[in-house]
Amino acid sequence: MDKISVAEFEAKVLEKEEIVIRVRASSNAKVDDYNYSRKAAGNQSVTEWLEGRVKPCLGDYEVTIIDGDYTQPHGRTKLDTLRGSYEK
Repeated sequence: MDKISVAEFEAKVLEKEEIVIRVRASSNAKVDDYNYSRKAAGNQSVTEWLEGRVKPCLGDYEVTIIDGDYTQPHGRTKLDTLRGSYEK
């Protein structure tokens, strides 16, 4: 699997998923590529999305999701709700 920098990973997630994340690692640390062709379903919870798509690419790095209020959404928050929080 291709490796990309943490900064590139964060940018790819924002572009594809319309979700802001921050990975706690050096910005040039290498992680697995986020190579999904479609964004995750809006009825999926934040936790399901993190466990299924994001964390497998990051290994042991810690990830934080930032919503439209610059806070961390609850794990049961649906992705549609999270994406909508940026439009305020």
